[in-house]
Amino acid sequence: MPLTNSQKQYIQQVITTCLRSKFQNYNPESSNMPFHFRLLGKDRMALFSFIQSLNTTFGTSIFEPVAVALAKTRFAKVESQYIVGDTIFSACQQKITEIINNLTINPKPQKVEELKILQKHLLGTVNKLKPAKVDLFVESKSGEQYLFDLKTVKPNKGDFQKFKQTLLEWAGIAYTQNRESKINTLIAIPYNPYEPQPYQRWTMAGMLDLEHELKVAEEFWDFLGGTGAYIELLDCFEKAGVELRSEIDEYFNKFNQ
Repeated sequence: MPLTNSQKQYIQQVITTCLRSKFQNYNPESSNMPFHFRLLGKDRMALFSFIQSLNTTFGTSIFEPVAVALAKTRFAKVESQYIVGDTIFSACQQKITEIINNLTINPKPQKVEELKILQKHLLGTVNKLKPAKVDLFVESKSGEQYLFDLKTVKPNKGDFQKFKQTLLEWAGIAYTQNRESKINTLIAIPYNPYEPQPYQRWTMAGMLDLEHELKVAEEFWDFLGGTGAYIELLDCFEKAGVELRSEIDEYFNKFNQ
């Protein structure tokens, strides 16, 4: 389903607002890089530094509100920075530790079976945790819930165990509140840096069930907004860039003055 005009306008507004805010508040970390400045020019170095800084804020400033805008037309409930809860059954928590430990020895994750194990161990004392916050929560009209953790496009391999634990804990916390919950917990990667080659998912294999715990680029955005949403989303970014072109040029030209 194509994006509506109001969705497109909202998405472009989110992008332009984010960049304009960055221009107003951004200062390059280093004011003196004499070798780099003479080789590449101060404007190019400022642009490079700006892009690096922008990458750290893309998730919360752009991707999250854009994801919410896309999902609202297809899901009954949509929320960013959603609090799952802060309690979990002790037996369920212990099973999560066992699952992680087993995967380090036998790296063959099976999310469906893992969730069944957690549901069978909703007993023992109820432990208090730090409130679990989800980047993006969506719930279908049938009550099925999807909890997404938005990650950078090239996460460190050493972080995958932590990712897995987070996804299982979210499910365990949700089951502790309602053992009948229909829960899906996933990692979302907003774009594929290896395109046109496939995303190098093999680096996540062994901890993550790639079919049930990972959505990358088009797979993620089309899930939220319907078939074709990803392509239309890229068009929104391009149009926002065209609208801001003169402002961008003016901002970086001042570094050569």
